[in-house]
Parts: sequence; C-alpha cells; structure tokens
Amino acid sequence: MDFLQRAIRKAQETLKGPKPPKPFIPTLDQLRLRSVQQDEEIEERLRPKRKPLPTSLPPADEAAVDALFRQRGVIAKCVKEQVSNEDLQRLRPAQWLNDEIINFYGQMILSRSEDSKENPGDSVVNGRKRPLNVHYFSTFFWSKLRGQGYEKARLAKWTKKIDIFSKDVILIPVNHSNAHWTAAAINFRKKRIESYDSMGMARGEVFKVLRQYLDDEHRNKKKKPFDFTGWEDYTLPNTPQQENGYDCGVFTCQFLESLSRGEESFAFTQHNMPYLRRKMVWEIGHVKLRDDP
Repeated sequence: MDFLQRAIRKAQETLKGPKPPKPFIPTLDQLRLRSVQQDEEIEERLRPKRKPLPTSLPPADEAAVDALFRQRGVIAKCVKEQVSNEDLQRLRPAQWLNDEIINFYGQMILSRSEDSKENPGDSVVNGRKRPLNVHYFSTFFWSKLRGQGYEKARLAKWTKKIDIFSKDVILIPVNHSNAHWTAAAINFRKKRIESYDSMGMARGEVFKVLRQYLDDEHRNKKKKPFDFTGWEDYTLPNTPQQENGYDCGVFTCQFLESLSRGEESFAFTQHNMPYLRRKMVWEIGHVKLRDDP
C-alpha cells in the first residue's frame, strides 16, 4: 500500500508540474532559409581564396604617382569630368574625397562598361570578373532625388537617352549630410536595392528613396508601376568597415568598382586604404582602371 501511495503521489506531482516542450517543427520559410544558408556555406568552401592585395604599386607606377602629385592645373579629363591638382591632393592620406574625385572615378567605371561591347557578366579574366552593363549616376543625383524628389528635380531628363531597366546594375554614390559617403546600387540581375556603408549605419532611408525613384522612373518611361515582386532590400553582413573618419570616399569608390564587375563580396579592408589611395591616383592620372587587384 505504501508503494502504491507513493507511486500515485508522484504521478499527481508530475501532472501538476510543467509540461514538456513541444517538439520543434520548422516552418517552410525556415527550411528554405536553412537551405539557402547551407548552399552559401558550400559555395564559400568551394570559392577559391582571394590573394591579399599588394601593399604598393610596381616601382615605376609608384614614381608616376609621385609625379602626378607634383603636377599643377588639370590632371586628367574623362568625358565631362575632370580632376585638378587640388582635387588630387584629396587622395593623400587622411583626406576626405570630394565630388570631383568620386565622379571622375565613377565615369571611368561607366566608360569601361561601355567599352566592353559584349558585357559577358560573370566571365573571369586574370582572376577578375569582367565588367557588367552598368550605369553610373553622379553624386548630384542623390542630393537632387532626396532633396527635391523625382518630379521637381526633373530627373526624368537624366535618363532621356538611357533605359536603366535594360542595365545589369545602376551605381549611385550617396552623400549623407555632407559628412559621410556610401555606395548604393539598383541590381536588376539580383532584384535588389543594395546599400554598402563602411560605417554600418541605418540604411532605411536609402532603400525607401530608391524604391520610390524606381517606381517613378518606370511610370514615366514605361507608363505603369514598377513590379517589385521578388525584390529585397539588401545589405552585405560583412561589409568592410573603416576605422577612421576620412576613408569613406575611398571605400565607396571601391564598392562601386567591385559592384560594376558583379562581385558579391569585397577583397579590401581598412588595412588596404593607403595602397588603394595611390592606386586611384595612378588610375585617374592615366584615365584607366587597372586590371590587377
């Protein structure tokens, strides 16, 4: 009897206690997300490791950079953009880049894309992807779009001879309150509005403004709303981050250049900024983007 009473008492205490947790059954979305993550992990393992960037240019090119810094007047012209010796000094260490440097670099990216007749996209030459079919909007595009809006800023005229919807990617430098540069992209290949920020700040406004622009431009040129089905707002989790207050412009230029070749990640870090600044001086002085990393 004592045994039965103890058994009954234990059973009653168990019934009154907390119930065991229900078994975890993942939702369909969770299963899909896990599948995507597993695919990305496999791709990362299979992807060949990039070689680290060099610390300096070849000796002859380093000498050319020093000579460019000594020049006076207009250093280079590319289509409608030009860079003076005062602008070029912005590429010395610890200097903040201005509109002239960023727009000149963006024009070189655009010219390279236009010179690539077939735009083969993901093909690789010398370890680097070939240029995509891109369009570059100058630094003044964002300030007009955000400050005045599509209609008041008359942005329809900016694309009078260009069908942005036929491009792979639209590249946009973004100036935040004249204090910070970031890169944005409208990626038609991936169906993404993208933002790349070397300080990891909130990107909500960038996504909102560019989505509105995309819809306004589509209504103006195609006479109907833009179909955002399948589109997402995208940020790269491991976007390279700056460790000072002045390298954001260099990061932005390098983001745009990598995106113009369809790169999904970036090979540079804060450590590479001194080298990349001098590389940009050489590229601007020769009006040519280098093929080597």
